[in-house]
Amino acid sequence: MAKINTTEIISNSKFNRFHLGLLAWGFLIILFDGYDLVVYGTVVPLLIQEWNLSSVQAGAMSSYGLFGMMFGAIFLGILADRIGRKNVIALSVILFSLFTVLCGFANDPTIFSIYRFFAGIGLGGIMPIIIALMTDYSPKKMKSMVVSIVLCGYSVGGMLAPTLGIIIMPKFGWESIFWVAGIPLLLLPFMYRYLPESSVHLIRTGNKEEMFRILKKVSPGITFNKDDEMMSIPLAESKVPVIGLFKEKRGLSTVMFWIAFFSCLLMVYGLNTWLPKLMMEAGYALNSSLGFLIALQGGAIIGTLIIARLCDKYGSKKMLVPMYASGAVALTLLGFSGNTIVIYLLVAIAGAATIGAQNIVQAYVSQYYPSYIRSTALGVSSGIGRMGGMLGPLLGGFLLSITLPIQLNFIAFAIPGLIAAIALSLVPEKRAAYHNQPSEFDQEATNEIKAKLAK
Repeated sequence: MAKINTTEIISNSKFNRFHLGLLAWGFLIILFDGYDLVVYGTVVPLLIQEWNLSSVQAGAMSSYGLFGMMFGAIFLGILADRIGRKNVIALSVILFSLFTVLCGFANDPTIFSIYRFFAGIGLGGIMPIIIALMTDYSPKKMKSMVVSIVLCGYSVGGMLAPTLGIIIMPKFGWESIFWVAGIPLLLLPFMYRYLPESSVHLIRTGNKEEMFRILKKVSPGITFNKDDEMMSIPLAESKVPVIGLFKEKRGLSTVMFWIAFFSCLLMVYGLNTWLPKLMMEAGYALNSSLGFLIALQGGAIIGTLIIARLCDKYGSKKMLVPMYASGAVALTLLGFSGNTIVIYLLVAIAGAATIGAQNIVQAYVSQYYPSYIRSTALGVSSGIGRMGGMLGPLLGGFLLSITLPIQLNFIAFAIPGLIAAIALSLVPEKRAAYHNQPSEFDQEATNEIKAKLAK
């Protein structure tokens, strides 16, 4: 009888078909998460006209969805650490897909806002849990890259929303692009069948057979005997999982992550909601302004993939601090009109340094905390971040309503980037390295697993 160290097996595995399938499902889910989030920014100029909304009212409508996301991120994240990530992923997909579709049938701002709130609960919950699941099963040397590739799905979905807006809204109306959000409901049975449950939950519930089945896919070269036992994983000592985020000298790091999430999501959702409108105020037509939204998401994809590779090599903190700072500079320069190509380049840099940085910092947090509070850490950080996300659209609407010079609007969104850079610079980097070590396992079992892998 051997004691099986699941963490060691997964960490030392090589990327294979199992990882590719998990990455593909995660990417697809996050794609629709991004689509459902950005779709409001695509239609807001038309809703302002059709429903005779003020800028402040339109910003408030966006914030109702983000308010739901705050609740979803915190409570669904904590729930996933208790009842398993797979079930909560399914619940989140149902919520955000169903209620986003219903937004396309809303005929007044009140009903629309209610639907956005309930969709937001699912949208807030899905990303932290998907990231935690990807981190659970990714090889150690590829964790940041795998998570970042999956999170690029957010930007692909964010590009898809304005692209469909340009193509189908003139023919079928703004309602039509909300109906596209129902596709994940059709895929849900397949999603539930092929997504694995987290290793932590399987070990906690004693589901040895399922755990061994998954481990054989993770590392096909290893074999198990029916008498082999899984090594136990530490559980949260408190019935309130959030308390674990402050234990073992994690308090400063936790608070700094919260500040960084808050600041970055203020920029992300402020820009996703108001960039087309801001560019229209600067003299561009609607289609051109939607083009800037596409450039924002395109920059996020390129920036995420490049920086994620560097993060796996040099460390996330060293890459993230300058990213946040460069975003602040790019947003400030956007307020000054210039060559169109330069403006597109600045928008792309802003996308890399806001959405891209948010993708990477989530990968960083997912590796920073131990597995048994990983979903909680991501969920609470994202929930705190959603407060900034709610403030972003409101801030943009307020600034537009008082008709400030366009430069000041962009500077207002640049300041949080500097705050995020400062906060992240204060995170003790050594804690991340500590939590990536399998300290909860004895060295004898680790050597035994390595010997099996070698054979």
